[in-house]
Amino acid sequence: MTDFGSPAGTLRRGETLHTVLVANRGEIAVRVIRTLRRMGIRSVAVYSDADAHARHVHEADVAVRVGPAEARKSYLSIPDIVRAAESTGAQAVHPGYGFLSENPAFARACREAGLVFVGPPPEAIETMGDKITAKATVSAAGVPVVPGIAGTPEELLDRAAAEVGCPMLLKPSAGGGGKGMRVVHEAGELAEAIASAQREARAAFGDDSLLAERFVSTPRHIEVQVLADAHGTTVHLGERECSLQRRHQKIIEEAPSALLDADTRERMGAAAVEAVRAVGYVGAGTVEFITSGDAPGGSGDGGAGEFFFMETNTRLQVEHPVTELVTGIDLVEWQLRVAAGERLPFTSADIAMTGHAVEARIYAEDPARGFVPTGGTVLAVAEPQGTGVRVDSGIDAGTVVGSDYDPMLAKVIATGPDRTTALHRLDRALADTAVLGVGTNVPFLRGLLAIPEVQSGELDTGLVERVLDEVTAPATREAPAEFFAAAALDRLLQLWPAGGVVDPWTIPTGWRLGGAGGTTFLLRSGEIEAEVHVRGEPADALVRVGDGEAVVARAFWNGWRADEPGILELRYAGQVQRYRRALGPEGRLWLAREGRCVPFDDRPRLAVAHAGGPEAGPVSSPMPGTVIAVKTELGAPVTAGEALMIVEAMKMEHTITAPVDGVVSELHVTAGQQVALDEPLALVTPDGEAGGDIPGET
Repeated sequence: MTDFGSPAGTLRRGETLHTVLVANRGEIAVRVIRTLRRMGIRSVAVYSDADAHARHVHEADVAVRVGPAEARKSYLSIPDIVRAAESTGAQAVHPGYGFLSENPAFARACREAGLVFVGPPPEAIETMGDKITAKATVSAAGVPVVPGIAGTPEELLDRAAAEVGCPMLLKPSAGGGGKGMRVVHEAGELAEAIASAQREARAAFGDDSLLAERFVSTPRHIEVQVLADAHGTTVHLGERECSLQRRHQKIIEEAPSALLDADTRERMGAAAVEAVRAVGYVGAGTVEFITSGDAPGGSGDGGAGEFFFMETNTRLQVEHPVTELVTGIDLVEWQLRVAAGERLPFTSADIAMTGHAVEARIYAEDPARGFVPTGGTVLAVAEPQGTGVRVDSGIDAGTVVGSDYDPMLAKVIATGPDRTTALHRLDRALADTAVLGVGTNVPFLRGLLAIPEVQSGELDTGLVERVLDEVTAPATREAPAEFFAAAALDRLLQLWPAGGVVDPWTIPTGWRLGGAGGTTFLLRSGEIEAEVHVRGEPADALVRVGDGEAVVARAFWNGWRADEPGILELRYAGQVQRYRRALGPEGRLWLAREGRCVPFDDRPRLAVAHAGGPEAGPVSSPMPGTVIAVKTELGAPVTAGEALMIVEAMKMEHTITAPVDGVVSELHVTAGQQVALDEPLALVTPDGEAGGDIPGET
């Protein structure tokens, strides 16, 4: 075993760990702070200007500003993080995941400042952070690796087809997240694939070194959690299945895997232990493997039980809660204890996985729009409760979800005595989850859980892409008619006199001599519009959505005013339904039920009368972000599909195009301007309407 020394920084003999700085934000910062509080350790949070009022700031004992919203100048600023630790008397720094968690320079800076870095030595981070070096190191320790080679583009072009074979996977030596990966199915594709992979790797990581590896068919992503102390003890805590991915990003994770048999599980755990021992690892880490999902036990390309090392994540993983829930071990606690110099009191044989746990990641994103980030101000949050449910969240009412950081908001985790029960509990927990004010992927997660292959455990890393159209089909995301009925009745309640009806001319029922004529609400939710006609009062109404049949309905609020988040109870078509409700800026109404959280806006009658079809009207931003280019000007003629501007968020660019042929009659933004989700950017007046008079006006 290579001896890379002790962790970065050490406590003095007899010193007790009393203050820890958490060098992160969001749900992981809140989660680490929770364990620190339970252990009686003082917590220090850091925050950027964008996070001044964030949940992790309020929950920590002390909070220190480290810079502006830009991550490079705040959460990624090593000098500012170290100064924050020193100024608050912190002895140790917990990096969470992301940001500086796998940065060896940060671990060294902590060591030089006399701070304990809650993670492995910087030398181990460096070795495992380079895929080529890591593969060679663990292979020398007897850990199975995917057959492959590394080399210059010329060497790969000359040798890869013969030594690796096709199909093969080209991937960058540095970085992750799927950037720069290319699958080569035939030798003739190799030259162009190498050039393309190098360009993307160079742009993303500043390093264009490549690996060529065997491409495993129907691959399953299985990882093993490890813990190691500074006294030579290394253990594994079982595996997690992370095969439900989109573009190499995990969505749903579980423990244990439905694939592995007992023999493969033991061999994979032993291989993980040897992999981290080979680099003198200390702390918590995850060793990731790939195996074929063709048959139980990982049979496939190379026979029963074959698996290959992919990489080691030298930090806590996003999906660590599923391991905690089936083993009963708080991984953050043991990260802290190991960093403080304690010995692990258990071995791998002492660890038993009991039951099953499944985790779903909740993101501020819109699957129907290609998973572009959403955003806004959280008006209210409903978190599920009940047997076997855990929520790790970084948000609360008032949280502003912007475009500066990763859009993950929370994780919902469910456990059960078996996989079927855990999946059912997770689905119900997601149904009880609501983030009013910000669009999320919760309906997508519920749809994914219902896929037969997910229910049966027949997973692979390509499954999500294969079922994507099914899970994001319009029928799965459009608001049902009863949501429109609920929105209309909520609007009626907002207009209804608080002290009761005194003058029939003042009530919003269309009352006139001879009786009530009813009220029509013109509502819009996303791309769907509907006229909802309501006759009567909220407690006794007849409601018709569009051309549908009239339905007897009754609605009331449970003790809240219109401007306060609360509950709308609706009796509709013989059923009693409860909606969480909140009013946002400009009167936007949010209603949530069964995992759906739907915004409703009033559609002015003038806009309805003069819209040139469903694509006419204002051009709005599909996500919160920054306008990085404006490609048109006021008064310019444009054609449908022509680029008007480019909006960037989370390093993702989205081109905004003209919805119809026409003229740019309004232009509201300039390059460099920050924009919110659905903020009007421009107005394209369809051909034939520009300059026309509005009927009824002179």
